[in-house]
Amino acid sequence: MIRFVLIGLLLLLWAVPVQAAEVLQVRSSTLLQVGDHNRTYTVALACSAVEASQEAEATAWLRQELPRRRKVNLRPVGSSEGQLMARVTPIGAERDLSSGLIAAGLASNSCGVDG
Repeated sequence: MIRFVLIGLLLLLWAVPVQAAEVLQVRSSTLLQVGDHNRTYTVALACSAVEASQEAEATAWLRQELPRRRKVNLRPVGSSEGQLMARVTPIGAERDLSSGLIAAGLASNSCGVDG
């Protein structure tokens, strides 16, 4: 049942390539709780891998970039283990959060060179 809900959510998000959502919580260095239109769901940042030794610093960086209720655009790229994976860009920012973590030296690119 959960798989069907996630597939439906992915199809909905792919039908609307860029969708604004609000950040409700930074759960970890790569997981966000977001909400839009009376729904909440967890989104994993696509293309970033954070080592355990940098988890706390990367999470603090994300919390600084994403105060609660900050509007973001989601660009879904797929799912992993039932988790929606997306490029997440704060409204008004020039780059997505994965690229920001990588540029800050807190993550590596898990999607290859072009990510």
